[in-house]
Amino acid sequence: MRLKKYTDYALRVMIYTASKPEGELANKKEISDVFHISENHLGKIIHKLNKLGLLETIRGRSGGIRLAKPPSEINVGYVVQAMEDDFHLLECFDRETNYCVITPACKLKHILNDALRAFLEVLEEYTLEDLLSNKDELRDLMNIT
Repeated sequence: MRLKKYTDYALRVMIYTASKPEGELANKKEISDVFHISENHLGKIIHKLNKLGLLETIRGRSGGIRLAKPPSEINVGYVVQAMEDDFHLLECFDRETNYCVITPACKLKHILNDALRAFLEVLEEYTLEDLLSNKDELRDLMNIT
């Protein structure tokens, strides 16, 4: 299974924003420079994270973004599931586009569904705060002072 870049970048935005010193805002330009992601693409990600209630956006010349809630209240599994638009591991996971003739008797779909559920359950055990246990190292790598 592979998550989309959209989800990967969303998690990076959350980690970057949470790594900023208390009260300091992050901005698209900084994040773009650190991760080499286009500001345009980041804008879409930030907009979605804002709509989900995970980020606050502050407009204006000295604006930027910050977490909308403490890192301990932001569940990694929730972020991943909210950013991914489907978890169709195989054709048979999507009833509308499934043309596989062995679907009625196939055991693979059930095994992969169990694996997917286990994957998501593990992600739900972690919060953004868990991803920040090495905050000083992260700040060094992202050039956050």
